[in-house]
Amino acid sequence: MRNFLIILGVILILIGALWIGQGSGYIMWPRSSFMLQQKQWAYYGAVLAILGMAILIYARSRHA
Repeated sequence: MRNFLIILGVILILIGALWIGQGSGYIMWPRSSFMLQQKQWAYYGAVLAILGMAILIYARSRHA
């Protein structure tokens, strides 16, 4: 279970970072994405990344 939570946390952080980059206009990939330069997606990405970090912290403290 701990490994699953760690993998999930990392995936959420990476997806969140991508959404932040796309929403803020720093990552313009893929060109057909509806998320490009849409500020709300940067906010959604930040929330997702924070959730991923919280899951990582929980997974690490669970079996320290």
